[in-house]
Amino acid sequence: MKPSRKEFAIIGLGRFGGTLCKELAESDIDVLAIDKSPERIQEYAAIASHVVVMDAVDEHSLQSVGISNFDCAVISFGEDIQSSILASLLLKEMGVKKVWVKARNESHQKVLEKIGVDKIINPEQDMAKRIAHHIVSDQIVDYIQLSKRHSMMEVIATKDMEGKAIGDLNITKKHFCRTVAIKKDEETLLMEPSLDTKIEHGDILIIMGENERLNRLEVRGV
Repeated sequence: MKPSRKEFAIIGLGRFGGTLCKELAESDIDVLAIDKSPERIQEYAAIASHVVVMDAVDEHSLQSVGISNFDCAVISFGEDIQSSILASLLLKEMGVKKVWVKARNESHQKVLEKIGVDKIINPEQDMAKRIAHHIVSDQIVDYIQLSKRHSMMEVIATKDMEGKAIGDLNITKKHFCRTVAIKKDEETLLMEPSLDTKIEHGDILIIMGENERLNRLEVRGV
């Protein structure tokens, strides 16, 4: 028996919500797109699986689309904080399995934490952190925070690293971090490389560890 397809609801089709809707649709995931604007709904009618012109703070309307049956609902409008909070409360009360919400600011985030949403999204803050790490070191391609204590970063192999084995770099001993993969190109990812794996020109090392350890590695270099 094939597993049932997951269903997602995207509430708010602004820049962030619209991009998320397109990415999910391109991944062949069922998406219900919701927005108050008929013009925006028309724009995504051929992209999302289903589209509805609706006010997300109307409980009856949410019930009419069976929102409680969705695996995840993403509230992607952060400008109207009051509506975002009310919609979050409604979705949690209606039993949506996962509720992800885009936060506008710190105060908005604190209220969402009190409500108990499953994930708070800070796209501007997250992007600023990633850019900051890239600015600090030309070696850093990307930096992704996994939790409050742990992150993962992509590091371009330098000429000095080429031809050496992973074990020769002593990343684990020197920095208490771990090389979990090597990206060879856009289509090739070598998972769990052994200590004997040789580093080649153009390789990108994916290193995971505690934030403090990674920050030191970033400053001192691999």
